[in-house]
Amino acid sequence: MQPLTVDFICSLDGYGAAEGWPGWWGMQSDEYLRWLGELPEIDHPILMGASTYRLMWAFAQSGEEGVDELSAMPKVVFSSTLSEPLEWPNSKLVTTDAVEAVRAMKQSGDRPLRTLGSISLCRSLLEAGLVDRLRLVVFPVITGATGQDGIFEGYPDVRLELVQSRTFEGGLQLLEYVPTVLDGPPGAG
Repeated sequence: MQPLTVDFICSLDGYGAAEGWPGWWGMQSDEYLRWLGELPEIDHPILMGASTYRLMWAFAQSGEEGVDELSAMPKVVFSSTLSEPLEWPNSKLVTTDAVEAVRAMKQSGDRPLRTLGSISLCRSLLEAGLVDRLRLVVFPVITGATGQDGIFEGYPDVRLELVQSRTFEGGLQLLEYVPTVLDGPPGAG
């Protein structure tokens, strides 16, 4: 069975974006961008929902630093609102149930899977027990007044076992966990 890694970037207070702030909160460091380009998962299929697809396709078209490599990567887009053909190269549209499709991909696929953004998709995959790793890059900002897209809103309770960490220049923190979805708080009846 192929593993699935959920990747998120977020502010310290858990937001995936903030109104008026540039991409990566304006803090993408050269070291972080090099790490992104050196990931061994570079050829692993990226799973995303329609909103993330639209956002990242727009970034790729604009020449935003660090996203042009995404065009060459295999992408699987889960959506009931998009239609084929998708404009972004190497993108496959899946209109059936995402949880069942990912379960099948994990069982029969030949490469590990990872996500890009897609908060609600990732929540569904985590709740279904399909996520093997949760990898966060936390940017050292608090966007309480302007924060958007709360990463973990509506998520179940999850215990996290830290398996890797790293600090990039500029104070960006990589935190990689093995998640275990809980029925409730530990010790609750």
